[in-house]
Formats: sequence, C-alpha cells, structure tokens
Amino acid sequence: MNNDFNQNSRSGYRAKRKKTNIVLNSLIIIVLLLIIFVAYTIFASGGDDKAAPKKETPKTEQKETVHKEKKTKEDKKVTKDDSSSKDATEEEQVSEEASTPEKTDDSQAVVSEDGTTFENPSWKPVGTTQTGEHTPVYSGVDWDEMLSAISYATGIDKSNNMTVIWLGRDQSKANASVGTVSAKDTKEKYKVFIEWVDGQGWKPTKVIKLTD
Repeated sequence: MNNDFNQNSRSGYRAKRKKTNIVLNSLIIIVLLLIIFVAYTIFASGGDDKAAPKKETPKTEQKETVHKEKKTKEDKKVTKDDSSSKDATEEEQVSEEASTPEKTDDSQAVVSEDGTTFENPSWKPVGTTQTGEHTPVYSGVDWDEMLSAISYATGIDKSNNMTVIWLGRDQSKANASVGTVSAKDTKEKYKVFIEWVDGQGWKPTKVIKLTD
C-alpha cells in the first residue's frame, strides 16, 4: 500500500507541476505579446512624428512660393505705375513745351483805326503733339491747344484767368476756329480767330476786342 500511495503522490505532483508550467508559459507568452505591442506602438508613433514635418514641408514651400509670386506681381505693378506716371509727366511736359511759343513782336502788329482789331504777322503756331491728318475736335488735346493759341494772342492765362464764352468752327475757312473769351481780372472780352498749320498746331490770325 505504501508503494501505491507513493506512486499516486508522485503522479499528483507531476500533474500540478505540469499545470504550473503551462500557466507560467502562458503568462510569459502574454507578457512577450504585450511588450511587442507596446514596442510596435512606440515605434509607429515615432515614425509618424518624424514623417509629419515632411508632409508639412511642401505646404511651407508652397506658401513661400505664393508669397514670392505675390510680391513679384506687386513690385511689377508698382514699377508699371511709376512708369505710367513718368510717361504722363513727360507727355505733360512735351505738351507744355509745344504750347509755349516765343513772345510776339508787338511792333509788327496791325491795329484798326478804332483800336479794336489786331493782326500780327509775327504770330506763330503754338506747337502740337498731334500727328496725321487734322480735323478740329472741340475737346481733349485739340481743345487745350486751341486755348493755348488764344492765350498766346490775347495774353490771358488760360489756366487761371480765362473764361471761355464760346469756341467753335470758323465757317469762313477750312480747318479754322473762332472763340470768344474774357479775362477774369479785367473783364475784357476778345474774339480770337485761329487756323491750323499742319505739323505746327494752331496759329492766331486776328483778335477783336469786344466792347459792351
């Protein structure tokens, strides 16, 4: 009986030991799996963090490129505006130079007996910026050059002292105009006849001082 008891004890001990080994092995496997999972999670997160800047870099470069393109367009616009202003200033200077003839020689003036009509052979065209075939246009550059010719003949400053009462076509001849103006300071009125000279602009031909 002792032998049977000993055999049973050994069998029970072996069975318990086997179960214990199975449990320990299972726990070891579970722990290893957890370690592998945690390690994978850490490395995966680290990889995403490193990859993130690479994804943002193109956006940053794109923003910088857009900013540079916008700045370039603004610089071009400023340059264009400056160029336009410079061209406009040069055109105004040319127009002023073209509309400023030499002073007349009053000694050559022919005055009527009543002293109201003046004609002067020394009168010259006031100059022009217009080219090509000319037809009177009572606006814009042509209008301004007509007033320059009238100012030249009467001595009335067209910018600050001249009032234009009427200015239109002279029906007595082709490519000619006639205007009536007054001086703001003296209130004197004049009727001025002007004619077009190709390539040279408007030239005064006769001035009549009007009386009320």
